[in-house]
Amino acid sequence: MKEKTKKGNASGFGRRFASASDTNILLTITIVIFFMMYIGAMCFQGKGFLKPQTFFNILNSDAPLIITSVGLSIVMISGGIDISVGGVVALVSMSCAVYLDYHGGSILGAIGISLAIGLAFGLVQGFLVAYLEIQPFIVTLAGMFFARGMTTIVHTASFNVKNKEFLELKNTRINVPGFGSVNKIGKYVNAYVEIGVIVAILTVLIFFVVLKWTKLGRGFYAVGGNNQSALMLGVNVKRTKFLAHLICGLLAGVAGFVYFMHVGSGSALHASGMEMNAIASSIIGGTMLTGGVGNTIGTFFGVLSLATIKNIVSSAGLDQPWWTGITIAAMLCIFLVIQSVVIAKKKRLLK
Repeated sequence: MKEKTKKGNASGFGRRFASASDTNILLTITIVIFFMMYIGAMCFQGKGFLKPQTFFNILNSDAPLIITSVGLSIVMISGGIDISVGGVVALVSMSCAVYLDYHGGSILGAIGISLAIGLAFGLVQGFLVAYLEIQPFIVTLAGMFFARGMTTIVHTASFNVKNKEFLELKNTRINVPGFGSVNKIGKYVNAYVEIGVIVAILTVLIFFVVLKWTKLGRGFYAVGGNNQSALMLGVNVKRTKFLAHLICGLLAGVAGFVYFMHVGSGSALHASGMEMNAIASSIIGGTMLTGGVGNTIGTFFGVLSLATIKNIVSSAGLDQPWWTGITIAAMLCIFLVIQSVVIAKKKRLLK
């Protein structure tokens, strides 16, 4: 009797597991692993991980990455890729810096430049990928080189922005009630986030709603899952792919301005490797390279997981950049294996 009961429970769990969507399963795995890592760091390393501001600092420094990763996740869900986002962020940052310091520009003008650059890249790359059917990797690789080259043309030297209006915006802090701490001299200090964090969280939530409850969002999943099936369902495949790249380009422009607000400078070296970190964050967050599976909430936790593992490696005294690279590579491999095993297990249960 006990054996039969156990089998019944197992089959019940199996049915629930099989009925869950791939996106929800991978999202759950990502969230669980992130909390295990962070709680483990708090227990075994302590130090800064016990301070709430450490977590908020992760959000402050990685807000631009969250935004670019959301855009990249949308492209990957639709079955594409975009490796130009880091170059676009650097170009936006440099363009805004030159505009504010050398041309006496305004904050609104700088925001307009950021959105215009992002839209321009999204329009051109989206058209080439969707309507001329050129491989997205080739198109966005060219976009990355073009953006990096244009960044150097806009200005060759690195410099800090001195525009007073911008510095006031950059130094704006939003207090987080109830998460302060006492510093070394016994004074209570409020925990805070930068404006960019609010923009990043709103981006995650807006596109979570778009992907889950709108026709366009369902179109992204359909196109990424199977182009022919999407056509039979009445989805305009070319337009959907175009919009995916357009949104990704626009979000890269937004991320560029958020990045600029965080660093307060222009440099041709800014956002180096951001496109690879965005791809890694999306994969860790449960977005599959094959398309049709992904979630912006998972991408958000993917960015946090990536940042947390970097902090753990640094706190362990392994400050050399190759240790971070090795750790990220190992993490990616683990998540790819988990994805493969979970999807294979689900397919067996569905048979």
